[in-house]
Amino acid sequence: MDVPGSDWLLVPLQQLVSWAAAGAMVFGGVVPYIPQYRDIRRTQNAEGFSTYVCLVLLVANILRILFWFGRHFESPLLWQSIVMIVTMLLMLKLCTEVRVSNELNVKRRFFADFDPHHFWHWSSFADYLQCVLAFAGVAGYVTYLSIDSALFVETLGFLAVLTEAMLGVPQLYRNHRHRSTEGMSIKMVLMWTSGDTFKTAYFLLNGAPLQFSVCGLLQVLVDLAILAQAYAFARRPSKPSPHTVHPTSAKAL
Repeated sequence: MDVPGSDWLLVPLQQLVSWAAAGAMVFGGVVPYIPQYRDIRRTQNAEGFSTYVCLVLLVANILRILFWFGRHFESPLLWQSIVMIVTMLLMLKLCTEVRVSNELNVKRRFFADFDPHHFWHWSSFADYLQCVLAFAGVAGYVTYLSIDSALFVETLGFLAVLTEAMLGVPQLYRNHRHRSTEGMSIKMVLMWTSGDTFKTAYFLLNGAPLQFSVCGLLQVLVDLAILAQAYAFARRPSKPSPHTVHPTSAKAL
């Protein structure tokens, strides 16, 4: 027998779960960077974190925001991109300040030099900010001109999520090339795997655009492949490494 008025409990509970999932979606992606930010600030050493991670995530999330103008998707996914952009800018600012403070008698390099040999290796956070704003301006203008093209909009969305999905590939290649995962944080990989799995499930359950779901699955597969490398290489006897190993994040480039 149905219990009359049972919806008074189920509806608020469902709403609470929905809010919790949306909050995890918005802020979950930045959680792995919090201890990394604190470690860099405490040690004043940024060698273990590649700023190319920031570059990839900035490009991916700027493209995702532009994709939203052509095809509206879930609001939490839009806010996730905004929060991630702010986080990556903060990471860039800290890493640049630490690196410059540790450099002695090094020639200052600027974005305005337009020197491809020193791209993303500038001496001031302002130069990185100029580059990001220039990219956003050009990409935004092209999107404005092509917003009525369904092919362009869908391609834009695919590029946005594919860029983010490929973030772990350089680490996968590095491990394969060196036949070792030494210096890689397993905890970081586990955090990324759990986060990417949750994110992909969120895409599938909330009917996100197909590009999001496909690239989310690809991202999970890359994470699992990195974990498989860690397991396989850990079972092999250690050999003297011919290369210098530096601590790296799971998504380091």
